[in-house]
Formats: sequence, C-alpha cells, structure tokens
Amino acid sequence: MTPVGDDPVGAAIAVAIRSLINDAATAAARVDSLDELKQIESRLVGKKGRLKEIHTQLGQLPVEGRKDAGRLLNDARAQIEAMLKQARERIGSTTRVLDPSFDASMPGDDMLGGGLHPIVQMMYDLNDAFTALNFDIYEGPHITSEQYEFDHLNFPPAHPARESMDTFWLSDSNALAGPQRLCLRPHLTGASVRYMQQHEPPFRFVYPGRVYRNESIDAGHERAFFQYEALIVDRHVPFTAGKLLISTILHTVFGREVPTRMRTGFFPFVEPGFEIDMQCQVCSGKGCSTCKHVGWLEIMPGGPPHPNVLRAAGLDPSIWTGFYINVGLDRLVMMRYGIDDIRLFNSGNLRFLHQYK
Repeated sequence: MTPVGDDPVGAAIAVAIRSLINDAATAAARVDSLDELKQIESRLVGKKGRLKEIHTQLGQLPVEGRKDAGRLLNDARAQIEAMLKQARERIGSTTRVLDPSFDASMPGDDMLGGGLHPIVQMMYDLNDAFTALNFDIYEGPHITSEQYEFDHLNFPPAHPARESMDTFWLSDSNALAGPQRLCLRPHLTGASVRYMQQHEPPFRFVYPGRVYRNESIDAGHERAFFQYEALIVDRHVPFTAGKLLISTILHTVFGREVPTRMRTGFFPFVEPGFEIDMQCQVCSGKGCSTCKHVGWLEIMPGGPPHPNVLRAAGLDPSIWTGFYINVGLDRLVMMRYGIDDIRLFNSGNLRFLHQYK
C-alpha cells in the first residue's frame, strides 16, 4: 500500500490501514471462540473501532487525497470482514453444540402424554360407526327452552319432569312466557326436533352430548352425564331399522353381538314405546347382583316418533314415520370396563383416567 499523495497525514493513514489489516489477519487466525470473535470485530470495525478512528482523520487530507484514502478504507473493511467470516465458519464447524457435561447415553425423561376421556372415546367410536352407515352427526345447544325440551316432545303440561326437582331452570328466564323459559337440556331428544326443522326429510342422524338433571348423586347417578341418541325418519321405517341401531351401538361398545329384547314401555315422545334390554355382560344372562338376578339390564328407551313430535317438526305423520333410541353412554362405558361408580368419570382422578389412554 502506498501513501496517499505526498501529504504526511495521508502517509500516516496508509500505515494505519496496513497495520489494521495485519492485526486483523493475526487475530482471525488465532481466535477460537465466538465470544472472542465478537470482541475482535467490535475492536477493529465496530462503531468505536480502529477503522472508525482512521476514518475520522480523512478530514485532515486535501480534497484530492480524500477519495483515494476512502477507497483504501473500503478495501480494508472488505478484507477484514472476509477474514472474520472465515474465522466464524471455522469456529462453527469445530465448536461443540452441546454442553460438555451433557451425557447423550443417559435415558431421557418420559413425556406425560394426554388421552381422551373413556366416555369421549366411546362417543367418537360410535360416531365413526354411524358415519359409516351414512348418518349425520348433530349437536344441539346445551341451553334450550321449555318448548323444545317438553312441548315439542309431547310432554303434558303437568308432567313432573318439568319441575325443578328434575330440570335445571335458568333463574333469569323465569319471567319469560312458558315455552320460552330456558333450562339446561335434561335430555337430547329436543335436539331431534331442531334438526328436523332445519333439514329436509328423510333423516338419518345421531346427536351425542352431555345432559343435565337435578339428581341426587350416588354410584349410579350424576347431575351431568352423556347420552347418545339416534333417529331414522322415512316414509316407511320397519322395526328392524330400530334393531339395527341397537345392534350397531352394542357391537361398537362390546366388540361382539349382544342379545337384546324389547318390552312395552311409555315415553311421551314415542308411540308405541319400548324398553330395550341387553343381556347382562357380567353373568352372560345367568343372573347376578348386577342385573338383580334376572339376566337382563335396561339400557335405553326407543320406538317410533310420536305423531305430535313429527308435527312439531313440520312433518305429516300420515306420510313420515321413524325410530328413536336414546342410550345412557356413561352406563355403557361402565359395563364395558367394569366400572362400579359413575362419579369416577368426573372426579379428575388421573390414576383412574390413565387406565384408558
């Protein structure tokens, strides 16, 4: 590098630049850590580094010499930055990424994975089974009205289920007219009328979900529990369609065919109504304490929709008929896994829930 003109200041600047490049080359060759490299970079080409100090001296040069000195400074910066880049790449290729104290041969900590609640898993299994049969999956609102939960389902005005001893009524809605009075849904059947009002027949759908009853909690009863309801509506629906619904649910739950029977029963929303029993899976129908020694367990009501329910949905009962079933999902899960206390489902006990992951 030659002095910038014959000016002594220019000659000093040229010497300083040459010295800076030599120091940078030496430092870049010896540095062995990124922290040290950052310090070198700051000292040589930083905002307060040696290159900046040399730059401030350009004002002492004659006008004709400043251009040449500036070019020398830019070339010096480019050379130094290239040296530092090479040093950074060299350090990066040889530096350990892991802390020296890390022992890669030690086994890792087990990750605590979550899982579906057994009732939710069963609900999904049933959804998959009915979807394969071309059923729609529907869910109505958890807060609904007296009109949909009782009036549309043919419940008489004085039916005891309307009282607060059975149904959770919302206090803020007591001032509303009777049909508009709001409650937590005590069953899922009201959702069927909503679905039928929103779709064109024929219908084939299921509607699972949580319902709420003002129950005394014990080993067999909860105030919040799951139901699984299914409905077929068409111009002609034989009883064999109802048997298909029942068989699909029980085969999905237990993984095998389960004997069932149907007995006459009364429910306001079906006509005729049936109590549907399944063979006790504890004693295989021989009789035990679980089935009260009769060999059968009542699991769901069912039957064709009552004509008044079809009328509430906007359908002509002389044209359309169907078949309902409504199963208590919690109790089926209890039988599947041999659980003897329904309160365990809502206990939040991880030792209990981890068994069903």
